[in-house]
Amino acid sequence: MKTRCQWAENASQLEQDYHDHEWGHPVYDDKKWFEFVLLEGAQAGLSWSTILHKREGYRQAFADFDFNQVAEFSESDQARLKDNPAIVRNRLKIASAVTNAQAFIQVRKEFGCFNDYIWRFVNGKPIINQWSMASQVPVTTRESDALSQDLKKRGFKFVGSTICYALMQATGLVNDHTTDCFCYKEVVNPPGDK
Repeated sequence: MKTRCQWAENASQLEQDYHDHEWGHPVYDDKKWFEFVLLEGAQAGLSWSTILHKREGYRQAFADFDFNQVAEFSESDQARLKDNPAIVRNRLKIASAVTNAQAFIQVRKEFGCFNDYIWRFVNGKPIINQWSMASQVPVTTRESDALSQDLKKRGFKFVGSTICYALMQATGLVNDHTTDCFCYKEVVNPPGDK
């Protein structure tokens, strides 16, 4: 039996697979970054489980997370999405996906890629935490505060500090697997690392 982080211990197979193979693993690809920015923003006020179960719906509705295409979504595209039961049908969240795609493109123009921009908030390498219990894991940090503030300044929506910290956890900017979780060491020392 594998020991997992408490939130994944008795979760659905989908959530356990996400925990085991994605959560906390460092992301370096801009398309994947946009996917997580979009999904974490959609999560605001909801459970991650809800979003994870709608992930494929989001993939289809938002052009396979192609930020260039999403940035061009018209008002009528957005109105159509509001009738799509495969995603969270919230007008502000749908509009924010388009706004965030446009802001994402601007960040890429300034920094060459979103990846180079966002890794600066952790000095280019993951923050390795050593929590023994889920109750120790924070919901915000000074890094998530700084990221949130900067994203807002650049026009991003649904990027409060709590959402930004969830983004940082999901994409491996921080390793918040608890130390008893089998993923903890795997994320710190990925197979093939010397």
